[in-house]
Amino acid sequence: MRRVDEARLRALEDREAIRNLIASYGPLADSGDAEAVARLWTGDGVYAVDGFPEACGHEAIAALITGPVHQTLMARGCAHVLGAPVIDLDGERASARCHSVVLAKAGEGWEAVRVAANRWELARTPEGWRVTRRDNALLDGREAARALLAR
Repeated sequence: MRRVDEARLRALEDREAIRNLIASYGPLADSGDAEAVARLWTGDGVYAVDGFPEACGHEAIAALITGPVHQTLMARGCAHVLGAPVIDLDGERASARCHSVVLAKAGEGWEAVRVAANRWELARTPEGWRVTRRDNALLDGREAARALLAR
């Protein structure tokens, strides 16, 4: 019985740590903290954003935040909002699926400038859970984006 309780507790703690990691992406990106965003990934982690070259490693991932596209969004006023992830645990690895919306200031209101499907691949590291790969694809009717949300 004790081992079962320990396994359940560990799974709950893992899920909460992964949820927290994913939830932290938006505020970090919107504050422009490129280094903190990059540290969400492993050193050789990959961030594949539909419409941009694949970013591999901390330096390239940080450059997505310091680059002109993101800096222009921040100057306009933006919010990266991520939906609650569906998390699948597999020992020291995990995957998560969620939606994301990037909102940008438009006059007196806001407009959705990017609505996407996301699949996160994660690994337990000595520093805690980290992203090994995130795929982000526009939900524009293509099968590739729907596939990211499929189980």
